[in-house]
Amino acid sequence: MSSKNVTSEVVSVDEQAFEKADEAEFDEDGFKVVDETPEFQATVQMEVQAKVDSNHPDARVEEGPDHMFGKTLEQEERIKAREAELERISAQAELGTQEGREKRTRDIAAKRSAERRMTFQKRRASVNPMADPDRPDPRAELEQEQLAAVNEQSMRLAEKLNGWSRAAISRRLAEAVVNGKDIMSAVVGVFEELQTAPGQVIPIGTVEDVNRKEVSIEGTVTQLWDADSSAIQQVGLIEDKSGRTKFTSWVASDQPWMEEGERVRIHGAARNWYQGRVSVALTGWSTVLFPERGRWWE
Repeated sequence: MSSKNVTSEVVSVDEQAFEKADEAEFDEDGFKVVDETPEFQATVQMEVQAKVDSNHPDARVEEGPDHMFGKTLEQEERIKAREAELERISAQAELGTQEGREKRTRDIAAKRSAERRMTFQKRRASVNPMADPDRPDPRAELEQEQLAAVNEQSMRLAEKLNGWSRAAISRRLAEAVVNGKDIMSAVVGVFEELQTAPGQVIPIGTVEDVNRKEVSIEGTVTQLWDADSSAIQQVGLIEDKSGRTKFTSWVASDQPWMEEGERVRIHGAARNWYQGRVSVALTGWSTVLFPERGRWWE
């Protein structure tokens, strides 16, 4: 009768403890490192409630991407609604703080801007008393007939002067009338003053009459010719109903190319004089716009 030796692979409890002892970690002084991480365990009440929930006939029996294990649909909706409410409250609190900070910043900036404007107007008043911010409105010094005429003429001028409000025009007219001008002389003077004010697009015919180095004009490019210098990109004539003038676009200014017959608006062109004639030059600080370019519907 033959016999077979059977080797058991069952490890006793003492052997398991011995192996774990070999795997234990020790610090530099030779003391055993004890894991002090607390182990969290469910309370008896939590375990009972979990069993009740998991045994509920409507409870989920498995985990899924759109549902929770052991929770009914009502419980899931209540949990998700609470989480969404907490996120909304947190976002609203953070956004409210930001909006408040932005409003305070805007208020401070507006206050400082008003202070700077007031300081500038005070300095300006030393040259032009009419610009004194503490000076009463000149319209209050007019008689009723004069005020009615000023308001009527300011409405007419507002239609011709882009960028100027009727209130600003009427104040300038009232200042002129208070200084002794009749209403018609005041209208002519204020119109010429505001029409050629810095930053305004002026008629080309008035370029030589403006007392400043830079002007803004708008007109049609009627003629282009070959430049006699490699430093010149384009040279030609631009004109409107009031007149025409020569323009020069330098290569260094890096301005867009213009075509004959094209309407162009030029802001910040430098005024030049050559042989008794005025002309304008486009510099790197100039801005060229094409009001009618790209209007495919016409």
